[in-house]
Amino acid sequence: MMEPPANRTEDGISVVYIEDDVRTACLMAKYLESHGLSITLAEDGATGITAVMRGDPDVVLLDLMMPGADGIEVCRQLRSRTGVPIIMVSARTEEADRVMGLEGGADDYLVKPFSSRELLARIRAHVRRARGRAGPPIERLRVGGLVLDPRAMSATIHGEGLALTTYEFMLLRALAESAGRVMTREQLVEIVRGSADETFERAIDVHISRLRQKLNDDPRHPRMLKTVRRRGYMLALEQE
Repeated sequence: MMEPPANRTEDGISVVYIEDDVRTACLMAKYLESHGLSITLAEDGATGITAVMRGDPDVVLLDLMMPGADGIEVCRQLRSRTGVPIIMVSARTEEADRVMGLEGGADDYLVKPFSSRELLARIRAHVRRARGRAGPPIERLRVGGLVLDPRAMSATIHGEGLALTTYEFMLLRALAESAGRVMTREQLVEIVRGSADETFERAIDVHISRLRQKLNDDPRHPRMLKTVRRRGYMLALEQE
């Protein structure tokens, strides 16, 4: 069963919440709606995918454990069709599970139980970045054949468009703004998500790996996104 989406205001945030636990979903939806968000509930993956593609929400909130297609599979299907920010939620706390969620295409991973206030803050943060409000507007960034347009949240490499998620774009932007300088994982998480308090070591590694794939950068011998052992990552000023 899926609830019809509420009407959006100009500055409103719309969320598709895919969760098979109806009681949990309704309680969280009630809290988020009390803060001005529009929530569409979906009890399974197939219904959720339909709601996302039909409603074009600002954020998808996706439970990992569901009957039928689990959250990882739903996330992969969504990611193949849209760049909407996806926040995955799960009771699983192991690093391997969080890495799997990120590798499946999620932008963020929140472990249950979590506070309603934290979830609301993360949703708002992802929407600000998706709408280009995370910082002061700047002109296009050019690093070799890579061009980023922060206002349009778009990127090209040698004239070819890149299909990036919001998180991937913000990560690439942070690296481009510091091209030629090493950025630690902690610095990147603080810039992209706003706080390094709850990061884990593999998170940035997963997103860098996804970026390299989209940039066609050989992971064994990267020419653009270089790994600096025991320090972090650097976007090369000149690609070989």
